[in-house]
Amino acid sequence: MCGEKCELAQFGYSRDKKRGVKQIEFGLLCDADGRPVAIEAFAGNTSDPQTVMSQVNKLKARFALNQIVMVGDRGMLTAARIEEDLKPAQYDWITTLKSVSIQQLVDDGALQPSLFDERSLGEIRCERLYPGERLVVCRNPLLADKRKSTRAQLLQATESLLDEIVSATKRDKYRLKKQSAIVRRATRALDKHKMRKHFHIEVGPERFSYQRNQQSIDREAALDGFYVIRTSVSADKLSTEEVLDSYKRLSKVERAFRSMKTVDLKVRPIYHRRERRVRSHLLLCMLAYYVEFEMRKKLAPLLFDDECVKRLDVKPARKSPSAYRKQKTKLNAAGEPVHSFQTLMQDLATLCRNRIRPLKRKDSEFWLFNQPTDYQQKAFDILDVKFNILWSCPVAGTHILWYS
Repeated sequence: MCGEKCELAQFGYSRDKKRGVKQIEFGLLCDADGRPVAIEAFAGNTSDPQTVMSQVNKLKARFALNQIVMVGDRGMLTAARIEEDLKPAQYDWITTLKSVSIQQLVDDGALQPSLFDERSLGEIRCERLYPGERLVVCRNPLLADKRKSTRAQLLQATESLLDEIVSATKRDKYRLKKQSAIVRRATRALDKHKMRKHFHIEVGPERFSYQRNQQSIDREAALDGFYVIRTSVSADKLSTEEVLDSYKRLSKVERAFRSMKTVDLKVRPIYHRRERRVRSHLLLCMLAYYVEFEMRKKLAPLLFDDECVKRLDVKPARKSPSAYRKQKTKLNAAGEPVHSFQTLMQDLATLCRNRIRPLKRKDSEFWLFNQPTDYQQKAFDILDVKFNILWSCPVAGTHILWYS
């Protein structure tokens, strides 16, 4: 938010790490294809899970839907929100478990990581922890390698910080002596990369040492690449593969939110002061993205967007051969150049209205519209936008009218 008087602006957790700036929160509701359905603004100090109930009420009251499956990440559909909001409303849900909860499944014996050495997808049950619910276990080998590499880098970075503390307790000048000061500095070093659980430290006056907690490291490494999807949807409604596919469709919602926030529409900055104007601002941005969503679907042959719709699996989504071909050649199947959505809009924006004022007859000024190129005309034909140009030559001058 730009300004101090907005009724919704409050200090809260900033995902952009902008401290000392008031903000608002807004949530976007999309269907399974990523098409925006509704948007709502909240005060800037509202946490994400607290917005779930208002969306549940909106679905029941405004859309009159009887059977709904809410899909959200583990930060949105928390255990508390499921118990307090979704279950009383008799709504089904699809979400994921946190790493601590996955470790509980291993300790309980419900999840055996060794069984997924040869397969990447399976379904388990744990009636003690999640009675009547389905747990879809997924193992992504690429994600496992990434987490292993990331953990090794973070461990090394943390050790570099701890080595500085060891050196500070042994140097001749300005030696680090106080135990409380050593503890504070060690705490900052361990918390910087969230590696406290992977180290044992020993602190004393003018003394500091550390060593890796290999048991903790191995315990975490055993679950590298694993994620568990939790759902209340019965198997006769959604199969195991369909549950996975439904959860991974969250990427389309994230794309819509990202497009509204930063890429295309750029909802910020917001200069409005009254709450209703802020809500109107967000509604207009959502409607604009709705137009963009439908335009992207129709203009896919002229864009780098993948035209082939494939079922998602455990591994990261890969482009189809046609999409790779477009990316490599910068041409589509018809041999025409392809654009990103942004560059295509820039190309179409070259169509403009020019004000012509003859030097010797200033009273005979007129407007001139430049003609679309063949490529621009094809884009308009795909969008079913028709232009008619009428010419008239009255005595006072030339007038050009353009209407659709």
